Order: sequence, then structure tokens, then C-alpha cells
Amino acid sequence: MFCPRRLHYKQMGHGRATLRCCMVQVRSLCSTTSAISHYGRIGDVDNARKVFDNTPLPHRTITSWNAMVAAYFESHKPRDAVLLFDQMPQRNTVSFNGMISGYVKNGMVAEARKVFDVMPERNVVSWTSMVRGYIQEGMVEEAERLFWEMPHKNVVSWTVMIGGLLKRSRFEDAKKLFDMMPVKDVVAVTNMISGYCQLGRLDEARELFDETPMRNVFTWTTMVSGYAKNGRVDVARKLFEVMPGRNEVSWTAMLMGYTQSGRMKEALELFEAMPVKWVVVCNEMITRFGLSGEVSRARMVFEGMKERDEGTWNAMIKVCERKGFELEALGLFVRMQREGVELNFPSFISILSVCASLASLDHGRQVHARLVRSEFDQDLYIASVLITMYVKCGDLVRAKGIFNRFPFKDVVMWNSMITGYSQHGLGEDALIVFRDMCLSGVQPDEVTFIGVLSACSYSGKVKEGFKIFEAMKCTYKVEPGIEHYACMVDLLGRAGQVDEAKELVEKMPMEPDAIVWGALLGACRNHMKLDLAEIAVEKLAKLEPKNAGPYVLLSHMYASRGRWRDVEVLRKKINARSVVKFPGFSWIEVEKKVHMFTGGDSKGHPEQPIITKMLEKLGGILREAGYCPDGSFVLHDVDEEEKSHSLGYHSEKLAVAYGLLKVPEGMPIRVMKNLRVCGDCHSAIKLIAKVTGREIILRDANRFHHFKDGHCSCKDFW
Repeated sequence: MFCPRRLHYKQMGHGRATLRCCMVQVRSLCSTTSAISHYGRIGDVDNARKVFDNTPLPHRTITSWNAMVAAYFESHKPRDAVLLFDQMPQRNTVSFNGMISGYVKNGMVAEARKVFDVMPERNVVSWTSMVRGYIQEGMVEEAERLFWEMPHKNVVSWTVMIGGLLKRSRFEDAKKLFDMMPVKDVVAVTNMISGYCQLGRLDEARELFDETPMRNVFTWTTMVSGYAKNGRVDVARKLFEVMPGRNEVSWTAMLMGYTQSGRMKEALELFEAMPVKWVVVCNEMITRFGLSGEVSRARMVFEGMKERDEGTWNAMIKVCERKGFELEALGLFVRMQREGVELNFPSFISILSVCASLASLDHGRQVHARLVRSEFDQDLYIASVLITMYVKCGDLVRAKGIFNRFPFKDVVMWNSMITGYSQHGLGEDALIVFRDMCLSGVQPDEVTFIGVLSACSYSGKVKEGFKIFEAMKCTYKVEPGIEHYACMVDLLGRAGQVDEAKELVEKMPMEPDAIVWGALLGACRNHMKLDLAEIAVEKLAKLEPKNAGPYVLLSHMYASRGRWRDVEVLRKKINARSVVKFPGFSWIEVEKKVHMFTGGDSKGHPEQPIITKMLEKLGGILREAGYCPDGSFVLHDVDEEEKSHSLGYHSEKLAVAYGLLKVPEGMPIRVMKNLRVCGDCHSAIKLIAKVTGREIILRDANRFHHFKDGHCSCKDFW
């Protein structure tokens, strides 16, 4: 029997099944689009494409096509995005907006504009995306023109345009636009507060801040940062304390307010109170501790970090390099390699400077190899630093090889090579490079002339030096500075023209500094002009009251004349004035390890017994060769035997002895000293090079000495 109600129930059942089927299909399509979008966001475009391709063609919606196009743009594959866009069976306004946004993200604003111009229908998102693209590329005027053409503007459009004007430092224009804005959102308000703060207009910034009911954490942070950056750190702290919520940027802004004001005590207290020690904050603490000379604290922060980025390693290495902890910097470099951390540009510069300072040739070569792999070695600045590193390591051949590889050389590279030849006492070579530089059309600068005049000084070229000094102003339009006058005083002094050097000091157009008087004192020491030396020491005592160097030199002069009473008087002066005497030490690199030696003995070295035996052996060989220790370099009134023992244990001799034991035959022994090599050691090392048949390269505080076959490259003129 026919029952209408039963038929009604059947129809309802069929309807529910159809609805369930539709819902499943909708969920399936939504999950497909979500999956494509998810893979696109994380940069996994291949998996996004697999999901897209596995979706049957009839079930691909415009949304899934748009998601796939966006995924290609996210992965910086605009060509693939365009190809897919061209294949779309249907497009809507969102599709075109996606193309504009994608091009903008990839910095292709011209292509974005082409899409914008041809799209059939534009909405406020289309216009705003295009305005944002122009601003992003620095084309603010173009963005402004487009902004005023917009038929409708929303709060985002106004905010984007205001941000663009502020970015170009057009604050007054931004303020006018802000005042015209029908509805002001928190982003626009925050941008304006930031603009006021950048101009130092803190009262107006605070007024706007106080008027704003809808403040978020960024608004609060901007105001705190504004106070901190403008030196009102205590006001910043008060505001910071009443913030309803804080994020990483808030804590960082407050901490940097303290660090940039030099208030490290408060910075440390805040740092310790932080809920999380973010990497950027730790990097700031490392840098600031380093600048204030607290290297151990910087290292403590570094070691306490769970995560480190490139900036962390850069900061710690730079701190060690700048504050004289070169061995620690080298240790960090070795550790970076062990942990697989890639060096970036700043790290390479710092490590090369460390290698140059320590004359660590093995590590320098290793860094050079990594530079080649990273293709940084093609950079002119890096090449100049490499040349300097090889020069300071005593390897002029490699330095010249890098120099010759570049057809175009800037002034820094020319200066590196001129200074290198100068430091090695190769005055003629330095002058040849200088002439080539001038012929190449590169204008010499102040640094060039310091290198050239030093080269003339180290090689005794008085006439050439004066000729170049006079040409500086007339020919090259470079005004001689105090460093150039110091070079000329040194040039005359080394050549024995001490009275002429004194005359030049008296006629200088500026007040002589410690370098000038130091050059004159060195000349007096070389030519035993005691009266003038005493005047120079007096002047230096006023300019550098804590420096013991001048007193030590004068003591040497008194000792060489047997004036022990005067030596004692000077010693008392040093003690009374709390003068700092820098201890002499030397070092040598063997198998990538730096070995340090101080004068007196080698007890601090683990291989002390064999070093002592080598010194005793050398002493006997040298005596047979006619060596007689020069007692004038001992500052105590003791007998000749004691003087001989004291001279035999100078740090450079200890390092040379260790080099003879450890450096293979045929390889040069490279030794570095922090002070000027003494005359007795210079004579002794010349003989050591002769009797052992070894080449010894010694870098002291002034220059390089290449010892070979009983001769030195300085020709005893240093």
C-alpha cells in the first residue's frame, strides 16, 4: 500500500546521504588546498606539487591553483608560478592578486605592475599590494602616485603608505597622511611613534602613545626603544616595568639602552633577569663586554649559550682579536671548524687579522684555502687583507702572487704591497711598486706615503725620501701629517743625521707627538747621542707618562757607558711613577701550535730541557765562530759571565733554538717578537743562521729581519 510518509522518509534518507557525500568532498578539497599551502610555507614545493598533481583535474578548484602558484613564489620560482598561472582554466581576482604579491615578494615590481595593469577587476588588496611593492623597492614617489589613484582605501592601504614615507625620512608628509587617515589602527600609530622617536621628538611620541587606547606589545616596545636610543634610559626602564606584556624585542630594546649608554652593571642585572637568553641579546652582551675590555665575561656569556648564530662567533672572535687575545681567537677558529660552523665575511677578516698578528702562517694558509672554496678570494678587500697576512707572516712570495693576480687594484691593495716591502726592508721594491701605482692612474693617499717614506727610512734612501716628501703636497696634493714627519725624522736619524732630525722636529708645523720623539730617541740610541736622548725622554715622559720604553732605551745607553748610578736613578723613577714596562716575549708556530717564550729561561715550556741543551750547544758553536756577547744590553752592574748568561736567554734566542729543534730542514724558521730585537740577539742570530745553514725570519715590533748565510736583510740598519 502506498504510504506518502514512507516515501518522504526515503527521500530524506537519500538527501542526507547526498549531503554527507558533498561534505566529504568539501573537506577533501579543503585539506588538499591546506596541504599545498602548508608545503608552500615551509619551502617544500616538490611535495606541494605532488599533492596538486594527485588531485583529479575536475576536483582542482581555483583555490588549489592559487595555492600552488603561491607555493612557487614562496620558493622563489617565479617562472614556474607564471607557467602554472597561464595553465589555469579559470582565474579570479585572488589569482591576479596572488601574482602581484608573488612578484613583489621576489623583488620583481615591474612584472607585478604588468599583471596589475591587465587584470580585469581590481580590489583594494590589488592596489595595496602594488603600493607595497613600490615601497619595498624604494620607489616611494611611484607608490604615492598610485596611492592617490586608488578608488577605495582601507586601513592597511593608509598604514602601508605612511610606513613608506617614514622609510624615506619624509616625516612631515607621513604626519599629514596620518592626520587624514579616517580610522587609525595600532600599526599606523606605532609607526608614527617610531618616526617621532627617530627625530628625537619624544614628548610628541609620548603624547601619541598616551592618547592611543589600542596599544600592543610593539607599541610599548617602540616607546621604550625610543627613550633608550635617545639616552633617556631611566624613563625607558620605568615604562618597561609597567608593560602589560613583554617579548624578545622588548627585552632587547631595554638591554641595548643600557649597553649603548655604557651602563653595563644595569645591563648585566637585566640580562640575568631575562626569562630567556635570546641569541641577539647574548651577542650584544658579548660585543659590549668586549668593548669595555671584559673579555672573560664576554667568554662566559658565549660559553653559556645553548644556541649560537654567525653573529655570536663573529662577536666573540672580534672581541678576542681586538683585545689582544689572539691565541683564544685562533682557538675559536679551530673550534668552528671542528663543529662544522661556516665562516662568513666578518669572521674571515677577523681570523686573517689574528693570523697576521701571530704570524700564524699555517692557519693563514688554511683560511686562504677556505676563502678560495667560498669564492671570497675574488673580493679586492679580502685580497688586500690576505696580502697583509702573508706579509706579516714573512711570506712575500705568496703576497706578491695574490697582488699580481688582480689586473685592477685599488689603493688599499697597492698600499698593502708597498707596506709589505717596506717592513721587509726592501726599499727599492717598495719604490718600484709606488711608481707602478702612479703609472696605473691610482691616486696615492696618506697611507701610501707612510709606506713609501718608511721604505726609504729602512733602506737608508735619504735623497729619495726627501724628494717624495716634497712631492706629496706639490704633485700628489696630499698634506703631510704628523706620521709623515715621524717617518722623515726616522729617515734622518737612521742615516746618522741626528742634528738634522732634531732641526726637523723643531720646524714641524704641528706639535710633535710621542711617535716623533720616539723616532728621535731611537736615532740617539743608534748613534749614542746621550744629551739629545735625555731631552727626548723628558718629552716622552710628559706625553706618555706610563710608558717604560723610553726609560729602558736610555738605561741601555747609560749601561753601555758604564753609568750604573744613572741606571739606578732611572729605575727608581720608573718605580715611583708606576710606569708600565711591557715584558719582552717571542713566539714561534710549529705544526699549527703557537709556542711562547719570555726572557730569562724556558722553564714555562714543557720541552725546557732540550731547549736548554740546544742553547748550550749553540753557545759553544758561536764562541768558536768568534761571537762575543755585547754586555751593553744588560741593565745590571754584574760581571761579564753573568751578563753573558742573561743575554743567552733572551726570548728570541729561545724561540730560535726551539725552531732549530722542530722546524724541518729546508724550511725557514719564523720567529716573532713583541719588542724591538736587541743588538746582541741580532748579531747572534746572524751567526746562528751562518753556522747552521738555516734561513731565520724574525719579525720584531718595527720590521722584518731575514737572516741567511751570516747576513741580515736590514744590512744592520734598523
